[in-house]
Amino acid sequence: MQKLTHLKESPSQTAGPYVHIGCVPNFCGITGVYDQDLGASMVNDQTKGDRITVTGSVFDGTGTPLKDALVEIWQADANGIYPTGDPRGDADQNFTGWGRAAGDCDTGVWSFETIKPGAVPFPDGRMMAPHISFWIVARGINIGLQTRMYFPNDPMLADDPWLTRIEHQNRVQTLIATEKTPTTFQFDIHLQGPDETIFFDV
Repeated sequence: MQKLTHLKESPSQTAGPYVHIGCVPNFCGITGVYDQDLGASMVNDQTKGDRITVTGSVFDGTGTPLKDALVEIWQADANGIYPTGDPRGDADQNFTGWGRAAGDCDTGVWSFETIKPGAVPFPDGRMMAPHISFWIVARGINIGLQTRMYFPNDPMLADDPWLTRIEHQNRVQTLIATEKTPTTFQFDIHLQGPDETIFFDV
């Protein structure tokens, strides 16, 4: 077999300006593709659990909010059951467990209407504190970034299997949301700088 030496590796591509067109066309003013953008609605009138709003911004190393960030979240339902084949039981059929939101074009702020998740087990059986998993992509980010948001004043935080294995415990605070009201939580994500959010290699 002859070795190919005349073809060179193509340059890697960032998300570019087209990620919103493909993922949230209604947000971009392109109608007729979906009735609403996929992931725009996570709950309905019959969803069980405490309704919450999670909002925030993605900041670059200078503290400037990104205005083209796309954020996805994934979480368990109020009973700690994931909607995709969780062996512990059936998830709430009125809760999607997954959401997608684009940052506002002027402010960079994104928002999700969801429910507070229940605790879920670590692979070894220990329980993890209730949390929401985040995936972030934007122009200039070659590979989507993964992180988590935990809830403040949760007694399970001290023994969470993920949080306790973080070497620099002073950085755990970057994964804790700020409670604005009993039903509203702010979770700002910092890509670089002194307040850089912890990202997970998963």
